[in-house]
Amino acid sequence: MSGRKLIVGGNWKCNGTLEQVKAIVDHLNDAHVPCPNHIEVVIAPPSCYLPILKNTLRSDFNLAAQNCWTGKGGAFTGEISVEMLMNMNVPWVILGHSERRTLLGESDQMVADKVAYALSQGMKVILCCGETLEQREKNETNAVIARQIKAVAEKVQSWGNIVIAYEPIWAIGTGKVATPQQAQETHAAIRAWLSQNVGEAVAQQIRIQYGGSVSAANCKELGSQPDIDGFLVGGASLKPEFVDILNAKIYPGFGEKLNSYQEMGPFIADGSHQR
Repeated sequence: MSGRKLIVGGNWKCNGTLEQVKAIVDHLNDAHVPCPNHIEVVIAPPSCYLPILKNTLRSDFNLAAQNCWTGKGGAFTGEISVEMLMNMNVPWVILGHSERRTLLGESDQMVADKVAYALSQGMKVILCCGETLEQREKNETNAVIARQIKAVAEKVQSWGNIVIAYEPIWAIGTGKVATPQQAQETHAAIRAWLSQNVGEAVAQQIRIQYGGSVSAANCKELGSQPDIDGFLVGGASLKPEFVDILNAKIYPGFGEKLNSYQEMGPFIADGSHQR
């Protein structure tokens, strides 16, 4: 055992109505999940729902924003500042997600600036990295991820409040999943890069999540790999099966006995960009 606490994030992306949010929260609040000594759970709803979850979600789950600005607030229409999130007592933020990199044009430098500023203000960061299918087929996976993480390494001094999420872009919303061996190889490569370029202590302590069409059906095998310390879940975090994923690495097989999510169906229909 690595000694690294399992961390599972639920990224709701741009989904949900007030009624759907209430249904998901009610289900999570009633669910039997491992205690916080064994797992850290971070839920990332759309920013407009953060205050609602702050008041209604179970206290052993943490909240995350899906994005933040690169610095203090001001004339930046549509953005949300770290100071605003801290004022709402939201401790986590997801940065560098592939959808923001590819659809909204965020560069490695912009992501690094966001990470550095969020950390400087006391926030915790889930830092996403990953490659396209074309890059994987060209055997560029490790080089692409090294470039993305290097930009952050040049800006930050401490990695204690960073979790890395490896999300192969070709596996997001496609139903394709990196094999456990592929995921393990990439997670191990990330840890090796950190060991060589940041420090062995950081490499061994940092938690690395896997994200890419994670579901109740595949999470146990993925979670059995030694360098996979949890999951960043998209589409399945909007469904009752999210509870099975939370239980995957602690109580193998427990999730299937716990709930009948197949009969319940999704709270929110899958969109075109679900993980």
